[in-house]
Amino acid sequence: MSLIRYGIVGTGYFGAELGRILNNLDHAKVTSVYDPSNSEDIADELGCESSSTIEELCSREDVDTVIVASPNSTHKEPVLLAAKYGKNVFCEKPIALNFQDCEEMIQRTKEENVVFMAGHIMNFMNGVRRAKQIINEGVIGDILFCHAERNGWEEVQETVSWKKLRDISGGHLYHHIHELDFIQFLMGVPERVSMSGGNVVHTGEQFGDEDDMLFITLEFSGKRFATLQYGSAFRWSDHFVKIQGTLGAILIDMQNAKMILKTTNEEEYILHETKEEDEDRAQLNKNSEMDSAIMYGRPNQRPPQWLQSMMINEMRYLHSVLQGKEIEDEFKPLLDGTAARDSIATADALTLSLQEDRKVSVVEVMK
Repeated sequence: MSLIRYGIVGTGYFGAELGRILNNLDHAKVTSVYDPSNSEDIADELGCESSSTIEELCSREDVDTVIVASPNSTHKEPVLLAAKYGKNVFCEKPIALNFQDCEEMIQRTKEENVVFMAGHIMNFMNGVRRAKQIINEGVIGDILFCHAERNGWEEVQETVSWKKLRDISGGHLYHHIHELDFIQFLMGVPERVSMSGGNVVHTGEQFGDEDDMLFITLEFSGKRFATLQYGSAFRWSDHFVKIQGTLGAILIDMQNAKMILKTTNEEEYILHETKEEDEDRAQLNKNSEMDSAIMYGRPNQRPPQWLQSMMINEMRYLHSVLQGKEIEDEFKPLLDGTAARDSIATADALTLSLQEDRKVSVVEVMK
């Protein structure tokens, strides 16, 4: 197999770890990184060069694929530059903060015939893969309703992360788009949506400006529905997705780290790769200074093992595709940006709903 050479834009909490993972894969090598703050240290650790600009990295002959792990609002430039120079792209979620930017990124990568994979890592969680298999086998029948919660309580922090600033991260809805994307993977794009809430408790510069309570309703064709809750103003924290079918139901419980299938009886499955990883995550959730559903990693921090395992699975899959592995039908929307775009379309419609206090048809933002 041929060597795939990677360049990384953004070497913070996620980008640096992706680089370590890629360097440990067979026939993979990180050759250059770019980050305006800490690329030199990471370049030394990874044994690669540090580029001075994004375009320099994307234009390098020894870069075949660009990994974009910079702050959310900055994804568009490296994706378009990677496409310009004929490089495949892996872009962390959310790929952009509005539908129009997603469309432009998809169109440009399509024109250049390059891979454009979105970093929707929840697809590579063991429990999610098992749940999808169970659903595909018809065990719980037709899906009628999904409900997700990702919430907790945030105290004042020493510094305000960029992830708390709406213009950069998009706030909870965009930055934590995993659950919305997963529900759409199962149910498709909703027809009409509504969102209520706002910044209820966490006001002032010490908290940033993201909304701390969001309540979402999605209406799908065929009288199917979904609801979601996001935010950092919930004293009773939760992190789960419930899938209700005509014959049974599935609980994907990220708070207590387990997956449960309920039909005539209940069967419990591991959520991650091993029971030890599940126990570690559940214990971390209990002992964390902030509820894990809303906690953010920091540069120079290493992800916990359960998250590392998911990241490894994700990078292995990307690398196998670049090595020529055939893309399964269910993953095709993940490999051309369209699944990520559809999630952002719904997020944009929800944002419009909150702003204008009305139900919004998702097609309104797709024009």
